[in-house]
Amino acid sequence: MDKSQGRTARPDAAPAAEIVTASGHRGLQTEEKLIFEQGEPGRTGVDLPAPPKVADRLNGLKRQRPVGLPGLSEPQVIRHFTRLSQKNYAIDSGLYPLGSCTMKHNPRLNEKMARLPGLADIHPLQPVSTVQGALELMDRLAHWLKTLTGMPAVALTPGAGAHGEFCGMVAIRAALDAKGQQSRKRVLVPESAHGTNPATAAACGFTVDAIPADDRGRVDLAAFKAKLGPDVAAIMLTNPNTCGLFEPDIVTIAKALHEAGGYFYCDGANFNAIAGRVRPADLGIDAMHINLHKTFSTPHGGGGPGSGPVVFSEALAPYVPLPYVVHGKDGFRLVEGREGKAEPLGRLKTFHGQMGMFVRALTYMLSHGADGIRQASEDAVLNANYLLARLKDVMSPAFDGPCMHECLFDDSFLKDTGVSTLDFAKALIDEGFHPMTMYFPLVVHGALLIEPTESETRASLDEFVGSLRSLATRAKQGEAASFHAAPRLTPRRRLDETRAARQPVLRWKPAAPTRQAAE
Repeated sequence: MDKSQGRTARPDAAPAAEIVTASGHRGLQTEEKLIFEQGEPGRTGVDLPAPPKVADRLNGLKRQRPVGLPGLSEPQVIRHFTRLSQKNYAIDSGLYPLGSCTMKHNPRLNEKMARLPGLADIHPLQPVSTVQGALELMDRLAHWLKTLTGMPAVALTPGAGAHGEFCGMVAIRAALDAKGQQSRKRVLVPESAHGTNPATAAACGFTVDAIPADDRGRVDLAAFKAKLGPDVAAIMLTNPNTCGLFEPDIVTIAKALHEAGGYFYCDGANFNAIAGRVRPADLGIDAMHINLHKTFSTPHGGGGPGSGPVVFSEALAPYVPLPYVVHGKDGFRLVEGREGKAEPLGRLKTFHGQMGMFVRALTYMLSHGADGIRQASEDAVLNANYLLARLKDVMSPAFDGPCMHECLFDDSFLKDTGVSTLDFAKALIDEGFHPMTMYFPLVVHGALLIEPTESETRASLDEFVGSLRSLATRAKQGEAASFHAAPRLTPRRRLDETRAARQPVLRWKPAAPTRQAAE
């Protein structure tokens, strides 16, 4: 049985990587040229009238040469992009095990709702009276985000996770300034936090002080307490952290931080592991962003826009940025300035937020219900622990004990095999799977971070496990040369990544004419 192909192979069949065809195609895997290489001057798929002559308004700065767009017929364009789409891996193609990314299935109901007239075709400059339904949807979404987190306020404005972090940290800065505590400049960031956390703190004018992890992969509680002081503004902690582990001391951390006068920012990128199970407010958190495009709908990195609302505790609620939705006797409206005791930050972006993601996320919540969201979190954790249990005898778990929504391995199982984490991941491509997240988090050497999400069945997980177990066995049996050559079954083989980074080719240039080349 040829397991790499998933079917019985003829004994005399040549390996797929060795087959050479006159066309360059290999079955349905086409050898596709760049679109510029396919174009011919004068060819077009549209019939446009000649542009009218107009007075020169560019002060003589006329174009000296053609734009350089390829000339193609409509069938050529359709075939080109269809073929390119067939070379792309997607969540609709198979299991997408990127750790820390939550590449879950996106229910098609969400897409249907996002395309409804009145939601898909509204304009941000329309009068408020003409978008009451959209504002009501946003208000309902805000309600459920506050319910799931136990927080009293939410900002829907932030565009995605890093923008949400910025929103939360500038709110903390504003709260400190309002209390006359401008001297609090230090932000504590655990080594197991997301990499954007220290960058955000620095962008907001804070200094970053790293907290080491203990041998369990969690925050070293003693080291954390030793760093507390009158200049500490906040902690930025990810929970579950990037090692796929829940921080069991989080309530103790929050209490000690608040007693020292600091605020607790939690990175909510991994909320998919605890939604419906844990309310962040009950853990002592003051601000947390939620990636709607990960937890409640479209897969992270799925090509669509992101959305990163931030929930706030009572201490930070007055600083929610503008605009935000309120409901009064005359219907829904957007608050655009200071009202009452609020001290809003002002605007973080031109308009309110990403309407399409609001619709998808609320559809996801309403179709799942409270019990469905809770089960999704439980299934995500169950699937990750199933992978951990099936693989821990042939791969090397980075830490002892169960995990949360993702399982983390180091590269010690590859020691003395001549196979690196990169080699192992490239070989997985030949097995028909997108590789897991590699070399992250940085606190684990040669990390392999796998997040199966709740979308996968036991059958799909077993297929994935079979490939990983086979690769681990082959590596230990001395097949290093095969790993170094991987991937062998893709349209392109492995790049010289060092050269590609140092000498990138970012622009296509046509071949020089024969006469010019001769000169």
